[in-house]
Amino acid sequence: MSGQAALVRASALLGRISQIANAIGTLVVLGLVLIVNFDVIARGVFNAPFRGAVEVVQFSMVLIVFLQLPDVIRVNRLTRSDGLLAVLGDRYPWLAGLMAQIIDLVSAIFMGLIVLTVWPDFIENWESGDYFGTPGIFTAPWWPVKLVILMSAGLCCLIWLFKAAIGNRSTEYVHLAEGE
Repeated sequence: MSGQAALVRASALLGRISQIANAIGTLVVLGLVLIVNFDVIARGVFNAPFRGAVEVVQFSMVLIVFLQLPDVIRVNRLTRSDGLLAVLGDRYPWLAGLMAQIIDLVSAIFMGLIVLTVWPDFIENWESGDYFGTPGIFTAPWWPVKLVILMSAGLCCLIWLFKAAIGNRSTEYVHLAEGE
């Protein structure tokens, strides 16, 4: 197997992992919908709100973003401005491709920096058992949130490294249909 084929296979594996993380993020969204609805019904019907709803929403929002981010990057749907790359791609496709690879590499570096920054926080929270929330109402440990951020940033870093190595980022124009 050639080096390029090995890169493509490893990239496909990362893609499957990012799809699984995305699916888990979707389940978190569904769980959040259930919790918010439960809280609304409990407040209105029983005059007894779900204690800790605010903390669960805060916790869930971070999980949703970081669980779904790698797959968004994988399918090139991260909000970005590729106008220059699209214009260059018409006349100088090699330059647009090179610039896209550089952008992907810089993006990987930034995600790697997030991993390096979050790692000590994760270890500290794991060892200390630090929690968030209001004691007596709702508390949860911080380390699962830090772990999701750490794993997501690491996966994003790898996806961008593979994109830079393979050079498979699309630089075409995106046209919206009339009326959108």
